[in-house]
Amino acid sequence: MNYVAHFGLRELPFSITPDTSYFFACRGSQAALNTLLVAISNGEGFLKITGEVGTGKTLLCRKFLATLDERWVSGYIPNPSFEARSLMLALAEELEVGGEAGGDQHRLLRAITKELLGLARRNKRVVLCIDESQAMPLETLEALRLLTNLETEKRKLLQVVLFGQPELDSKLEMPAIRQLRQRIMFEQRLVGLAEDEAGAYVSHRLAVAGYVGRQILGSPTLRELHRASRGVPRLVNILMHKAMLLAYGENRRLIEKRHMRAAVADTPAATRPRRWWWPVLRPAS
Repeated sequence: MNYVAHFGLRELPFSITPDTSYFFACRGSQAALNTLLVAISNGEGFLKITGEVGTGKTLLCRKFLATLDERWVSGYIPNPSFEARSLMLALAEELEVGGEAGGDQHRLLRAITKELLGLARRNKRVVLCIDESQAMPLETLEALRLLTNLETEKRKLLQVVLFGQPELDSKLEMPAIRQLRQRIMFEQRLVGLAEDEAGAYVSHRLAVAGYVGRQILGSPTLRELHRASRGVPRLVNILMHKAMLLAYGENRRLIEKRHMRAAVADTPAATRPRRWWWPVLRPAS
């Protein structure tokens, strides 16, 4: 039993599963999306989007891929923590390369190159998005760089967008892959929502889920939500879901600060309110 009918919704509005219909164009995510679209239209080889856990990298990736039109052939690799040959096999699968793709690495590269050239002759452009790219071994990152060496006289045959946690930046600082770092033409860092954005984010998700009515969060509750979540969208979703359950359990349509604080207490990743301890003043002897 859930609160969907209680709040007049069509579906749960605060799922943590990435759904492009819930994409919220806050300042950071919209700037990142604009950067991606402009950069790939200019034929840049490598692009990088980083952000802490829960800041919306996967949702941005899916929104970006959904925005591409028929001129583009896209590939998506969600978990690249494997060796170089497996990366090439994954790329071959995304490009629907058959036949020679099952051979040794030289044949595999030749099959991929042949397909990329064929797509270029048909005026198709190829972009590969790699999520969780901080997990890629150094050898796999180097193999990826070599793949982007494939080009015609006019442009790259393959463009790559790396989505990853801040650990990706540390990995790219290693001397062994400095050539890849030099090829990253554009990069963007996703951060948490500002307080005004958090309120708009909550309203947006509720509206997409079918909510019609007055605001269910007062200003004090919104401030508590933003403080506890640090503006991280995933945490906002988790806290809102729990707070709405609590309000539903009391048959209320307004989420109060006490509901939010109870949700925070039940969420280990949320920031707890500070406790101020005043020293006990003893009388002078």
